[in-house]
Amino acid sequence: MRALISVTDKTGIENLAKGLDELGIEIISTGGTYKKISEAGVPVIEIDEVTNFPEILEGRVKTLSPYVHGGILYKRDDKDHVNTVKEHGIESIDIVIVNLYAFQNALESGDPDNIIENIDIGGPSMVRSAAKNHKDVIIVTDPADYDELLDRLKNDKVDLIYRQKLAMKAYSLTAFYDSVIARYFKELTGEEDKCKTYGFELESSLRYGENPGQNAGLYNDPFVKGLMDDMEVIHGKEMSYNNYNDLNPALELAQELGANGLVALKHQSPCGVAVGDSAYDSYIKAYECDPQSIFGGVVALNGVVDKETAEEMNKIFLEIVAATDFTDEALEVLTQKKNIRLVKVNFDNESVREEIRYLNGKVLIQDKDFGLDDINIVTEKKPSEAQIEDMLFAQKVVKYVKSNAIVVAKDKKTLGCGAGQQSRIWAIESIKDHFPDRDFTGAVIGSDAFFPFPDVVEMAHEMGIAAIMQPGGSMKDEDSIKRCNELGISMLFSGSRHFKH
Repeated sequence: MRALISVTDKTGIENLAKGLDELGIEIISTGGTYKKISEAGVPVIEIDEVTNFPEILEGRVKTLSPYVHGGILYKRDDKDHVNTVKEHGIESIDIVIVNLYAFQNALESGDPDNIIENIDIGGPSMVRSAAKNHKDVIIVTDPADYDELLDRLKNDKVDLIYRQKLAMKAYSLTAFYDSVIARYFKELTGEEDKCKTYGFELESSLRYGENPGQNAGLYNDPFVKGLMDDMEVIHGKEMSYNNYNDLNPALELAQELGANGLVALKHQSPCGVAVGDSAYDSYIKAYECDPQSIFGGVVALNGVVDKETAEEMNKIFLEIVAATDFTDEALEVLTQKKNIRLVKVNFDNESVREEIRYLNGKVLIQDKDFGLDDINIVTEKKPSEAQIEDMLFAQKVVKYVKSNAIVVAKDKKTLGCGAGQQSRIWAIESIKDHFPDRDFTGAVIGSDAFFPFPDVVEMAHEMGIAAIMQPGGSMKDEDSIKRCNELGISMLFSGSRHFKH
């Protein structure tokens, strides 16, 4: 038997080569891999002794040879194939151990020439050839499989199921690899093709999914340096599926709010949001919005948690506190609770630009809602500058509240988030009913979509609301504008709908 070894990730390669040599398997290798195996004292044949041709074009061409691919691809049980390779002096290659150029690392360099040179050609070709002929050739692409390979070879347990599993892993690798390259060219050109490819790497298996009966895993998108890319859990239990799912919108909104933006979130919807003069000020304002719902929720702060803020947070049960950083004094306070998860986040990382939703056999893909509000005052009464700032704040928040959604805010803090109602009037009613003793005088409303009826305006007036921002676009916009004029409420059209289903 002969094995061809050509790897970028050389983890464990010496032990693998020694194990193959002890089994009497002849080894062929290339470049740096050849040097590594040779230095380990293992007999190895350099690739050009097989191809009868030197590496050329700075290594771009070294394994693209019929002496390599013929030795991999011929069918051992086909007489014509066997006669053909004998006629041309091609020897069989029975094991292919290959992993690919580190294209993802090259992407981080930002150097176009380096990126292009790290598009592997020979590696994927050998992987695909060996995986296609898996019945006769063993293909190994993952260093984690080396020990099992040696064990199965020693004990003559290389069966078809094992070969098929390795072939599956091989094609998963090349598909992933090509998906990253395709996305590089998509970004470079700004063009789209009818075929969209996304490659995700398993980062960790999770205990279960949304419910205990569901399997789940956390996957990494190597092409996006998102908010969770440099995330570090510095204290607490292992993150769960629901933890990640809830934390994500909290981080995105906190990033959008800027410095000292604080988001308290429960079950995918904000329950308290504020931008204060300090981390403490932001937390108190967000907490006061809904002291009940924040219990057991997620808090994301675009800033540093200090001791004073930590002491307030420590008064209730929180699943997660995520922040730019924590002072040593804050950590002393918060780590008194074993189960709270403390997470450090880099809010300077980019926010994802696409949203993907997998349906039953179909996939929906859309741009992320970065809709900018274009203010147009449509009522006789004009809002103050402070009210406009509060409405813009409310519109940022409402993008993250499940539709139909209404957000009431004042002084850059939420006074209520009405989420997930089938009727828009019910969204504002839920705020009014949940907080019957709250003073909403002078507050403003942000709405994720237009008003089909003036009923929201009328309830806003009952609550003492001073100004409303909504996208506009209803056939009955004039009804709401007229009612605002009658009741002395300012109304602005933003031109941007923000449904979140």
